[in-house]
Amino acid sequence: MLFRQYYLGCLSHASYLIGDTDTGQAVVVDPQRDIAEYLADAEANGLTIVKVLETHFHADFLSGHLELAAHTGATIVYGNDAAGRAEFPIETYGNGQLIQLGKDAHGLQLEIRETPGHTPESISIVVYPHGTESAPYGVLTGDTLFIGDVGRPDLLASVGVTAEELGRQLYHSLHERLMTLPDATKVFPAHGAGSACGKNLSTETVSTIGEQRRTNYALAPMSENEFIEAVTHGQSVAPLYFSFAANRNRERHELLDSATLPTLTMAEALAHQHAGAVVIDGRDDMAFAAGHLRSSINVGLGGRFAEYAGEVMAPQTPIVLVTPPGQEAEAQVRLARIGFDNVLGALEHPVDTFVEHPELIERLSRLSVEALEQRITDVPDLVLIDVRNPGEVENGTIAGARTIALPSLINELETLDPWTPTVVFCAGGYRSAIASSLLRSRGFTDVSDLLGGYNAWATAHTTEEVAR
Repeated sequence: MLFRQYYLGCLSHASYLIGDTDTGQAVVVDPQRDIAEYLADAEANGLTIVKVLETHFHADFLSGHLELAAHTGATIVYGNDAAGRAEFPIETYGNGQLIQLGKDAHGLQLEIRETPGHTPESISIVVYPHGTESAPYGVLTGDTLFIGDVGRPDLLASVGVTAEELGRQLYHSLHERLMTLPDATKVFPAHGAGSACGKNLSTETVSTIGEQRRTNYALAPMSENEFIEAVTHGQSVAPLYFSFAANRNRERHELLDSATLPTLTMAEALAHQHAGAVVIDGRDDMAFAAGHLRSSINVGLGGRFAEYAGEVMAPQTPIVLVTPPGQEAEAQVRLARIGFDNVLGALEHPVDTFVEHPELIERLSRLSVEALEQRITDVPDLVLIDVRNPGEVENGTIAGARTIALPSLINELETLDPWTPTVVFCAGGYRSAIASSLLRSRGFTDVSDLLGGYNAWATAHTTEEVAR
């Protein structure tokens, strides 16, 4: 058996290649949209990818099932509950059905287990290297069971499926379909720390059933009702693009375009911007603060670039990129991974171009803790906005701050006064740079963000308390 995990840190996404080197047959599970690694590894090991297995209709990224099917002829597989819900041909497998990759019943087999709860069609995949009569090697749990957490059951409330309904299904899936596996069974989830598909995900990418039984808060002894309360409380606000990606993953859409990204002059970039394109500046927040094209939005490539870009504009919006030299293609691919394909081009030689056009350039206003304290004293109508998620805010915030999680900000703009002085903050500064640049791009006239975020504020005030 060849078993390989691929971990995409910028989306906290894990995918898998599983193959039998005797028969040469392999499957890919929950693939990312850029599929070159799977194809290269399969070829290097003499494997043919015959199936693409999806544990559910993903919401946080655009899957590569159509790309893999087009390149390899592989069949796309979902759980039974996905029947009739995809616009492209699929096979469906029900609870207990097997996928045979080895030569016989003593070879590599994959057992499908229906594990609804995160979504109705969710499945997990148990890997048996020597047939189902032997001990399982591991289980690919999709978004049903994470390391340290379980899949949130509240993401489908907008389409009429309640968190309580899915939460009860999740409770039974965990206890009756997954925790019945031997303790030594390895757990391979589809996501890790940072994903909005849960609230307490570990940075580890593999565990065991036994370790999760002992340490996962959601698997502690509790009633169904207690379980639902535990797994729904304190969840982050889902990024805006989630519903778009979930629907897109069911559709027959265009394949990933590998064409070279055009470079744009300043005049071309401005023409696109005036026609409705959003300029996304992928440089770090300090470079952006020093000077950027007016009305552009800062989403640094050093962070969760695609996810946060998906929170500041609607899907299908035309995009112009500003990036450090040589990182244009990376930014384009990362946007494509969430289905944001409408990238018109990248501004050529940004820094030199900015120097040549100082009349088009703005700076980002950033305040130290001391400067913010003074501003609060001097400006009675100052608006403070905390763009962190609810679970973060529970641990403290700045007095008088209004809580608007970053994914909600674009929909709350009409409730804010663009003429009132405003300061936004997050935990450390990355998200507040996004938020303040978003507000400026929408006509807010006096916007700053807090350097170091709430972490710096809390540290400074804790130090003051100790000194007193």
